[in-house]
Amino acid sequence: MNGPTRRQLAAAALGAAAMARTPDAAAADAAGCSAEGIYRFRLGRFAVTMLLDASPLIEGPWPIVGEGRQRAEMAALMRENRLPPDRFRPGFTPVLVETGRQRVLFDTGNGAVGFVPRPAGGRLRERLMRAGCAPDTIDLVVLTHCHTDHIGGLMEAGMCVFPNARIIVGASEHAFWSMDAPLAAPPESNELTSALMFRSHLLPLRGRTELITAGAEVIPGITALAAGGHTPGHLAFHVESEGRRLLIWGDCAHHEVASLARPDWHALFDMDKDAGAATRRRIYDMAASEDLVIAGYHTSFPSLGYVVRAGAAYRWIPVTYQLEL
Repeated sequence: MNGPTRRQLAAAALGAAAMARTPDAAAADAAGCSAEGIYRFRLGRFAVTMLLDASPLIEGPWPIVGEGRQRAEMAALMRENRLPPDRFRPGFTPVLVETGRQRVLFDTGNGAVGFVPRPAGGRLRERLMRAGCAPDTIDLVVLTHCHTDHIGGLMEAGMCVFPNARIIVGASEHAFWSMDAPLAAPPESNELTSALMFRSHLLPLRGRTELITAGAEVIPGITALAAGGHTPGHLAFHVESEGRRLLIWGDCAHHEVASLARPDWHALFDMDKDAGAATRRRIYDMAASEDLVIAGYHTSFPSLGYVVRAGAAYRWIPVTYQLEL
């Protein structure tokens, strides 16, 4: 398989009511897309805001999904679903959860030099400000994993973007990227660029970085779940308030049609291909069985949906107006 390099994929990118401190006040304006790249809804007592960091039009979804398969197989699947066979527009969507006591940000987008660099990406800080949330009011930054499009927004010109936040990351994830081995990855690979960014963007914050394991309660109502394979310590997060539930699954899908219709197909950026496929099946089955609202980082904005079974596979139902009722 001679797929595109990371640089080629990134080069294909074309560009892509202030919120009060309490979720009750924020929810008064939680009627869907209140501004470009911002989508608000209530989850019990919590206020949730989806923040679009980037939405480039790039080549794919093959081989980002379907590495090792024939390109024609993906093209056929896309045509069956009335989608272009060789172009797609992934989301890059961090999630802000306001509990009434704390502001918790899940992932930080690309920043200035991530997978989708500026001007096409790196829009998180701008979106936060438009949502009425200054970066210095974030209490916790929770990372699903340490790829460049998730940690790139931590630093700007050598300065911490979230100066008052604790940083939460999986212990095994942090341990892997702290080793020298990722630095030996091929030039321009996602592994090498992420290893370098880990050292420039996350290691300088080690004094306020907290390492957790699957099953840990981040704060009341937010619990970490194992979701390894994409990276060694990739985590998902279960968010619950007043019986309403949200699963923030990070990179458990790179395309809302292909990843769910073919969960066993390998993903280009999964570091452990078989473990990634096993995680997808487990997470999708849980999402379908428990009727969870899903925040899927790379699904189309607002990057929210439900998972239902479709024979031996799964299907994504995007959120339209369900959460506004």
